[in-house]
Amino acid sequence: MSEHEHYSPGPASAVQVRKDGDKWTLILVRELRHAPEKVWRALTDPVHLREWAPFDVDRNLGEVGTVNLQWSGTPQVLEARVTRAEPPRVLEMGEMRWELEPHGDGTRLTLWHSIDRRYIAWGTAGWHISLDVLERLLAGHPIKRIVGAEQMKFEGWRRLVVEYAKQFGTEPPKWPPKPAQQP
Repeated sequence: MSEHEHYSPGPASAVQVRKDGDKWTLILVRELRHAPEKVWRALTDPVHLREWAPFDVDRNLGEVGTVNLQWSGTPQVLEARVTRAEPPRVLEMGEMRWELEPHGDGTRLTLWHSIDRRYIAWGTAGWHISLDVLERLLAGHPIKRIVGAEQMKFEGWRRLVVEYAKQFGTEPPKWPPKPAQQP
């Protein structure tokens, strides 16, 4: 039995979307039970990112500058730029912005990510799952990240896509029918 069989994402949470033409900005907030410094390491260290994020990078993101970024499941490596890095509060890279605020004994993590409106439900479902995986990693109970083609086969992701599409008032994608089960 795979470790993903023991994981099922919760229902779509209330997220915000700012609609502006073809690019919509996802605003997703998570309350984490870990100090901002620990969350910052997970957001910036390439080794930690490989455990939960939907992309890989070739250097630490804690400093302003160019970085090679590869979205999971894609062959191309993109040149991105970290434009703001204020440990452990703000990280801006490409079309993503992360803010970390102390909140009780933990951190309120806010992600802004500009996404083509046609894929906003996909992106939101993907970040929902990635942040679940991050929470487990920070708590010391890691599971393998669920990204790329593997994520698209994952029933929990497909369910979240439909739930977020409904929340945003967009059309969910048409899934190919599942193959018939053998008796």
